[in-house]
Amino acid sequence: MKEIHRVAVLGAGTMGARIAAHFANAGVPSYLLDIVPPKSDFPVRNKIAAAGLEAAKRSKPAAFFETSLAHLITIGNFEDDLGRLARVDWIIEAVVENLALKRELLKKVEAVRQPGTIVTTNTSGLPVAAIADGFSEDFRRSWFGTHFFNPPRYMRLLEIIPTPETDRGMVEAVSWFADVHLGKGVVFAKDTPNFIANRIGTFSVLNAMRLMQEMDLTIEEVDALTGPAIGWPKSATFRTIDLVGLDILAHVVGNMEKTPSQSGQAMRLPEFFEQMLARNWLGDKTRGGFYKKVEGNDGQEQRLALDWKTLEYRPQQKAKFPPLEMAKNLEDVGARIRMLLGLGSSGAAKADRSQTFLWSAVTDLWNYSADRVPEICDSIVEIDRAMRLGFNWELGPFELWDAAGVEATVERMGREGRRVPPQAETLLASGRKTWYVDARESPSGRAFWQLTSGEYTPLPVAPGVWSVAVAKKSKGVVKKNSSASLVDLGDGIACIEFHSKMNSLGADIVSLITESLKPHGPAADFQGFVITNDGVNFSAGANLMLLLMSIEEQEWDEIDLAVRQFQAMTQAIKFSTRPVVVAPFGLTLGGAAEMTLHGPARQAHAELYVGLVEVGVGLIPAGGGCKEMLLRAIDTASALRRGTRSAGALSDSVELLEAVKKAFEITATAKTATSAEEARALGFLFAQDGITMNRERLLADAKARALELVRAGYGPPSPRSDIPAPGENILATLKLGVHLMRQGGHITEHEALLGTKIAEILSGGELTPGTPISEQHLLDLECEAFKSLCGERKTQERIRYTLKTGRPLRN
Repeated sequence: MKEIHRVAVLGAGTMGARIAAHFANAGVPSYLLDIVPPKSDFPVRNKIAAAGLEAAKRSKPAAFFETSLAHLITIGNFEDDLGRLARVDWIIEAVVENLALKRELLKKVEAVRQPGTIVTTNTSGLPVAAIADGFSEDFRRSWFGTHFFNPPRYMRLLEIIPTPETDRGMVEAVSWFADVHLGKGVVFAKDTPNFIANRIGTFSVLNAMRLMQEMDLTIEEVDALTGPAIGWPKSATFRTIDLVGLDILAHVVGNMEKTPSQSGQAMRLPEFFEQMLARNWLGDKTRGGFYKKVEGNDGQEQRLALDWKTLEYRPQQKAKFPPLEMAKNLEDVGARIRMLLGLGSSGAAKADRSQTFLWSAVTDLWNYSADRVPEICDSIVEIDRAMRLGFNWELGPFELWDAAGVEATVERMGREGRRVPPQAETLLASGRKTWYVDARESPSGRAFWQLTSGEYTPLPVAPGVWSVAVAKKSKGVVKKNSSASLVDLGDGIACIEFHSKMNSLGADIVSLITESLKPHGPAADFQGFVITNDGVNFSAGANLMLLLMSIEEQEWDEIDLAVRQFQAMTQAIKFSTRPVVVAPFGLTLGGAAEMTLHGPARQAHAELYVGLVEVGVGLIPAGGGCKEMLLRAIDTASALRRGTRSAGALSDSVELLEAVKKAFEITATAKTATSAEEARALGFLFAQDGITMNRERLLADAKARALELVRAGYGPPSPRSDIPAPGENILATLKLGVHLMRQGGHITEHEALLGTKIAEILSGGELTPGTPISEQHLLDLECEAFKSLCGERKTQERIRYTLKTGRPLRN
């Protein structure tokens, strides 16, 4: 397989610069080239590429894991630097969507590239084969489409579009590299307008607009119906268009003007949309689209929504649909969707406008999607995967159909005289009732109905792509309770998985971890462990509702016991006689961050948002988090002093003061890393800890790391009892800082109390500097501080606010 070590990106616009940034995230150097500005002299000849790189460095959300990674990008221009393309393995064209301009540039590329160098286009809709028509045979063999979604760091979908002449080995090399090194979910598409995700997504958007007009719904009502209730993003339909840009949607629709909709009519933008384009109401980029923000009479920001009939803005209104409110209480996605579609036990419809809208929208979506196979791809799998990864749908169209019930929905569609796609009729006629089924023999654990063959086919999965759910089916669950499971991963490794609501940490999880790690517990036969799960986030921390109930009942002994048990669990992770690999991802906050800190090894997903955020709810880290931050500070300071051969006691050193101050800042300000790379800089991960780019590979990578530790003869660390306490001098310095912040009005009285408590723990207390203390001493300080804060009225207010709003209180 061809190896990829260096790439070039042609075009430093929004997409090109951010594609280069994501290669930098993967540690891959690149050239970022663009045109020379008119009438330019050196050094401003690279002005456009430089501006693109600077924009990527400043972008929100961040394009880089850390902005320092930008050093891997070398800027240049198309006139002076095309010769550098002879040194790269993959060239990505990302210039403006103009066929003639692309061909003109690529002719120059053809003259300088080395034979066998991969060349791809990031076009979002132009015919891929047509761009390279008439080029050399070697160029055409190395040519195909690679459609990244914006922003490339966060949107996992990569559509690969081969042409009939593309060398399969080139495609496999890029597919593997994008999967493993860029963290992409690769979907293969046919060379048709807008490929897969934009083809299906654009139909869905235009259809929602059509139904809105026919049913006289508002912008806000459509967004309420096409958001999280049916497993689509919070931005729903019109807020998403504002984010992307109305001009971008217009361009994508332009690619489809010759493509018929389900009704057989050409897909076009409605008149009100065309008028918005004429007025340059393009969404967020022009500070006005379907929504816009203004300053109200009270000086507070107010969001206005557009009346599509009058094209006038008015205050945003909350949609009121009873089924929508009822569905919010249903956790099961199938039950929620059936309610929203008005499907009772008999499948009978109910006369609610919200249900009528959604029923029409999804039946049209099912028809349209079924008819696109094999036109735009080879199976239903590519469509479902593309919509999950490219549009952040919880379920793709066919998975959504399974959740609603294929048999019941087809019966209702027929009863109402709606079109039923022949593919669905064939499925039901064969005696099958779902598009997907469980399949033990399949590596993915699932099989799908292949429309072209009329039979179930194992769902393909790349080696190394794995999940806890699949492991449960193949290996089984050893032990479980309502919130956690011990799962056999094979080869002597077990996974401790939590599956409580939102993966909040409670007594059941603490109990299962503690029991499993005992030498003679239920997992005695296992040689190593992985702690992870299949959720959207690793865990947002402890169960605050249970804590608040204990506080209100003044059950101080229960709180003390809960803290001690949580501490016992984190110590069991750290000092287990068998290696424990913690594999965090997504939100890893509070108690979950403390679990991560105590892991003997960590295998983190690149998109890791980890932090000790307890101060946000008026508390301090009490599961060993403060202790571990202090130990890291001491070890960092010791290493610095060894490196400089400094004389004198560590406890009196500038290095220790600075290291403890950094630990204090991270803990007292609830500083959260926004990537695994940043987590290393903050001390949540060590240099030797692994980072996995593809979320779907995290479990396999973590298991591999556990096996490495087992085969290396893993031995646990011993609890430290000779920790040199920073002591009273550093405590005084930290307290002075807190006092000055309070005097300056930068923090509240309660926040000053929190800062003081954290300072006392990180100093080891009012002790002579260098006094030996133990890890248990620090845990005791944490526990006492935590309990004292539970009795504070302000702490209770912060907990209630967080439970109500889902976010910490900011002063």
